[in-house]
Amino acid sequence: MLEIRDLSLSVSIEGQRVEAISGVSLQLKQGRVLGLVGESGCGKSLTSQAVLRLGEHQGVGKTGGDILLDGQSLFAMPDETLRKMRGGRISMIFQEPMTALNPVFSIGSQITEVIRLHLDMSPQHATERAIELLADVGMQDAEQILKQYPDALSGGMRQRVLIAMAMAADPDYIIADEPTTALDVSVQKRIIALLLNLQKKRNLGLLLVTHDFGLVAELCDDVAVMYAGQIVESGPVADIFDHPAHPYTRALMGCRPEVSEAGQGLPVIAGQVPPPGRWPIGCHFAERCPLAQGDCVQPVVEDAWRCREHTARCLHVNTAEAVNVI
Repeated sequence: MLEIRDLSLSVSIEGQRVEAISGVSLQLKQGRVLGLVGESGCGKSLTSQAVLRLGEHQGVGKTGGDILLDGQSLFAMPDETLRKMRGGRISMIFQEPMTALNPVFSIGSQITEVIRLHLDMSPQHATERAIELLADVGMQDAEQILKQYPDALSGGMRQRVLIAMAMAADPDYIIADEPTTALDVSVQKRIIALLLNLQKKRNLGLLLVTHDFGLVAELCDDVAVMYAGQIVESGPVADIFDHPAHPYTRALMGCRPEVSEAGQGLPVIAGQVPPPGRWPIGCHFAERCPLAQGDCVQPVVEDAWRCREHTARCLHVNTAEAVNVI
């Protein structure tokens, strides 16, 4: 199991260290898909990148908690073990395929580099493996594609290349950071179908970072809703879709285009996500919440409301509705 346990991260803003992630806990098991949902600026990408310790060179620092892979701390790993874990046990699919691929190296050189690093293959066997991987992600004429450079491929093809690279060393877990955001709608559907097929076929644990609840409904087994650096609600997808408990979750779900009436403007959540260093005291959502009361300015524990595996960081859950998940 891959577990994020009470993780807190800080970043530097205007010369001062401020907390950007506060006490986040998540569990990802092989064979299951976990969705991490929230508005832009909530800390989703920062959390997901912390699993591979990718933000450290940009000044992201751990101030509390841990990330465990089969019980072993990733932060206590020696550098050599950490390099083997990245792309080996855990892979990542980034949001923007053009910036994730190096424009001055061919597709073949980039895929075979990953293969040889983790699987210790000869150049010939690595090339054969790369052709198999491109075929697995639905790319025809793989031998020719290996000779191409990223700018010669479409956005959908580049994203398939990233998925092939992520699968190169047969990882146990994949982190997909909004993998379809930069793609056309028709291409998005094909990429999502491909990801779901690979996840089931290889029994992967998949962490899907997204702002799209429709995507969560289609792909995920479990979901965690993030707001201003905190997990405000988590649980099985069916429970949260049928009975969302936290006001923020309800507001996000109410903004989906498919639930709006024809001819009417899309609902919006008033206000903006507060940046790190400007979080309200107590509930981070209180300033935008229609249910906020005086006690909301006091610290709120993560499982202030709990029903089996469904938890919400809220003191004023509508119990009459939310308790129906039982």
